[in-house]
Formats: sequence, C-alpha cells, structure tokens
Amino acid sequence: MLEIDIWSDVACPFCYIGKRSFEGALATFEHADEVEVRWHSFELDPDAPTTPPGGIHELLAAKYGVSLEQAIAMNERVSAMGATVGLTFDFAALKPTNTFAAHRVLRYAATEDLEAAAAEELFAAYFTRGANLADPDVLADTIAVLGLGRARVREVAAGGEFADEVRADEARARQLGIGGVPYFLVQSRYAVSGAQPRETFEKALAKAWDLVTADATAAS
Repeated sequence: MLEIDIWSDVACPFCYIGKRSFEGALATFEHADEVEVRWHSFELDPDAPTTPPGGIHELLAAKYGVSLEQAIAMNERVSAMGATVGLTFDFAALKPTNTFAAHRVLRYAATEDLEAAAAEELFAAYFTRGANLADPDVLADTIAVLGLGRARVREVAAGGEFADEVRADEARARQLGIGGVPYFLVQSRYAVSGAQPRETFEKALAKAWDLVTADATAAS
C-alpha cells in the first residue's frame, strides 16, 4: 500500500484547495485502489474564540496590519485560486472561529471511514455557507447528511470525545516540524506542502509508487 498522511484545518482555504487538487490527481492514478489516505488534525489558531468576533476581512486586516481593502483583495486572490479547482468561496459570509470541535467530529467520522467526506462537508459549510463550526448544532446538521446520527455527532461536538486523538495529531505535527497546512507526507519519506496544483500531486503519486515497487522488489 502507498500511504499518504495529510494534516489540514477546516478553516484553511488552502487546505480546501489542496484537498481538491490532491483528490483530482488521485482519481486518475492507476493504483488508486492501493493508496491509503490518513487525515490528521491541525489547528491554525487553537486560541480562536468559539463565538465569531467579526468577519474574516476585519480579522485579516487586524492580524497583518493592513487596510480593510487590502484584506478584501487578499481574499479575492484566494477566491480566484479556488475557482481554478472548481471551488467558490464566500468570504463575506465566513465566520472565523475555533475548529477544535470540528476536528473532534472528524476523528469520530474516521471511525466510520467517513473522514474525507466529513471534511468535504465541513469545508463547504465553512467557506460557502458561513457556518459556525464551533456550534455543536451546526456541526451535527452538517455531518448528518452523511448518514451519521445527528444526536451522536452533536454529542461528540459538545463533549470532549476524541480530544486525545486530535492532540496526538498535533503533537506529531510538531515533531515533524510542520508549521503550516496543508501538509502531505507521502510514504513517510517526503512531503508536499501547500495548495499545490494537481500536476504536482500526480508527480508525487508516481514517484511514491516507484518507491513502493522498488522496496517490494528489493524485499523479494
């Protein structure tokens, strides 16, 4: 099996773009059935409040010391980048918030082999519908479409389950020196970081498969 570990945050637009590019490359990879993808938690802002204090434009302006117009232009560039992979961002509606509960819900979804699908739903809710991903009811409604029980998802979101799994992911990220996401670790040997184009992931998959087959040949 070809193993790929991915660290991301559902509040990261580049993670959404990178996910879409990676999945596009994987869809046409001839050995896709022999690829195991494992998703890992990463919080860009662990101290973010659970109640959105304002819009993303204002937050970026304050964070980087730029004007509101400059912050809007920054987000417009991200929107244009997302459009190249078929994504539409609504930054005006976006509610920046803490994502710890969302990550715990993703770890729960992983127990049902639905983590990638759950991540897609959370990305879409956050970036296109202005969902507050710190709200247990919003998380339950968003994930319930996958067939997971709404009450159970809300229970996870409102409680403390899967916190250890999230913290373990983040601890491993620190051990690996991961300072930003998305981060793709291929076969535990080399990394692809950032929202790279589909072609980059296609080359990475081909290179990794060559490594796997070379290892198998050497072992036989």
